[in-house]
Amino acid sequence: MPDPIISAFTEIAHLQFVLTYPTLYSDRAMDAYGSGEDPVPHERANAMSETAAQPQDLLGWMNALADATRLRLLRLLERNELSVAELCDILQLPQSTVSKHLKVLNDQNLTRHRKQGTTHLYRTILDELDATARRLWLISREQTEDWPTVKQDGLRLSRVLREKAEGAEAFFAGAASEWDKLRADLYGEQFTQSALLALLPSTYIVADLGCGTGNVAAAIAPNVRQVIGVDASAAMLKAAKKRCEELDNVDLRRGDLSAIPIEDGTCDAALLLLVLTYVPDPETVLRELSRILKKGGKAVIVDLLPHDRDDFRRQLDQQHMGFAAERLAGTLNACGFAESRTIELPPEPEAKGPALFLAIASKN
Repeated sequence: MPDPIISAFTEIAHLQFVLTYPTLYSDRAMDAYGSGEDPVPHERANAMSETAAQPQDLLGWMNALADATRLRLLRLLERNELSVAELCDILQLPQSTVSKHLKVLNDQNLTRHRKQGTTHLYRTILDELDATARRLWLISREQTEDWPTVKQDGLRLSRVLREKAEGAEAFFAGAASEWDKLRADLYGEQFTQSALLALLPSTYIVADLGCGTGNVAAAIAPNVRQVIGVDASAAMLKAAKKRCEELDNVDLRRGDLSAIPIEDGTCDAALLLLVLTYVPDPETVLRELSRILKKGGKAVIVDLLPHDRDDFRRQLDQQHMGFAAERLAGTLNACGFAESRTIELPPEPEAKGPALFLAIASKN
C-alpha cells in the first residue's frame, strides 16, 4: 500500500484518539507522548474500555482500506452497481479473490449489496458511509487517482458498461417487431391503464354520464376524490352498484341527461363515452354538461364518426349516424366550451363498429 495513505491514516487515527479522550492529553501526558512513553496507561485503559467500539470501528475501516485490491473495488463500486462476475472481468482476478475482498468491505459497511435472481450486485454510496469512514475513503481515493492499475480498471469498466448497454439494445432491436405482444404476454395490459389513471388529480370530482354498468367509474374511483355516475336505466345502475359496492367514493344516481341530477359547478371533469349517439337532443345534454362543470372543467367525449350503416344504427337503437368534428366543435362552443379539439381514433383490429372520435373541451 502506498506510504502517503498509511501516513494519512496514522494522522487521522491520532486525531480521532485525541478527540475521543481529551482528558488523557494533559501537559504531562503530551510530554510523555513526545518522549515515546505511554501517557497515564491506566487512564487510557479505563477510557478505552468505556467506549471500545469507536477505536474498533476506526481500525476496522483502516484495515479494510489497507489493501490495493479493495481500494480498486471501491473506486469501481462508487461509480456503478456491478456484479461479482463483472468485477472479476474488470480486475482480472478470480471469483474467490474478489468475493473475499467484497466480504471484508461489506462487513465494514463500506459497500452494500442486493440480490437480483441468482446475481449479487454491489455498490458503494458515499453519502451512506459513516463520516469517519467517508473521510478515510476520500483520502484513499485521492491518493490512488494516478495508479496505472486504476486507469486500466477504468478502461475495462467502460468496455463492460458498453457491452451491457449493447446487450440491452440488441434485445430490444430483436424484440421490437413483437414487443407489444411480448409485453402483454408477460405482464398483461392492465398496468398501462393504471399508469394513465394515476395522472388524474386526486382532488377531482368526476361525472360519468351514461355510466352504464360502472366499468369506467370503478376504474377511475381509486385515483380521484369522487365519481358521480348517472344513468337512466335501472338495470344498468343495478349492475354498476354491484361492481362498485366496495368503492365508497362512487355515487350512483338515476336520471335523464337532459336534466342531469348534479348541482351547478360541482365537477372538475365529465365523461360522455358512447352516449351522445343515443340521446335525441345532443345540444341539450352538452349544455347540461357545461352547467355541472366548474370553470375550466374538462369535458371528454367519445362517440361515433359519421357513417352510413343504418342497419347498425337500428340494431343498437341509436338516434344519430355519428358526428362530424366541425359541427361538434361549433355545438360545444355554443354551449359554453372553449379550446375544443377532436381526434379521430384509429379503429382497433377486432372492432366491428364504425370508427370513433375523442373530443376534449374546457368550460369557459
